[in-house]
Amino acid sequence: MNMNTNQAKDRKEIEQLFEKLKWAWGKGDGEAYGACFTDKADYVTFQGEHLQGRKAIADVHQELWNGVLRGSTLDGEIAKIDFITPELAIFHGLGAVKMRWQKQAPKKRDSINTNVVVKQNGEWRIAAFQNSRISGPGLMQKIFTKMSSRRAVQQQLR
Repeated sequence: MNMNTNQAKDRKEIEQLFEKLKWAWGKGDGEAYGACFTDKADYVTFQGEHLQGRKAIADVHQELWNGVLRGSTLDGEIAKIDFITPELAIFHGLGAVKMRWQKQAPKKRDSINTNVVVKQNGEWRIAAFQNSRISGPGLMQKIFTKMSSRRAVQQQLR
C-alpha cells in the first residue's frame, strides 16, 4: 500500500474510533469509553478538569452516566484530521451532549475538542483530549474589539 492508501485507511479507523466513543457514551459504558484512550491519556473537560489515565476517564464518565448524564447521547463529527506522522494525528471533533428528554442538543452545549491520537499495536487510541464550549465573544472581547476599532478610526483621521 502506498502512503495515500495507508492514510485513507487510517483516516477511516480514526473516524471509527470517534464513532466508538459516541456509541460508548450512548450506552453509558465507561469501560468501552475508556478503551478509546491510551493507558496514560490526558483528558481535559470543558470545565477544565484534568483526568489522567484511561481508568480515571472511564470511572468519571461512568459516574456521570450513572447520575446526571444517565440516558444522554453524544452527537458529533470529526471536522478535520491532520497526520503528523504515520502513527500520530490530531483531529478536531464537533459535538454536543443531548439529554435523554431532549429531541436535539441545545446550541449552548456545542463543543469543539482537540484530540491527539496515536497508533499503538496497530490500533488508534486517543492520547490527549481537550474540550471547549463553542461560544460567541464575551463582554471583554467585545469591549476590546470596540476600543481597537475606535483607535484605528482615530489614527486614520489624523
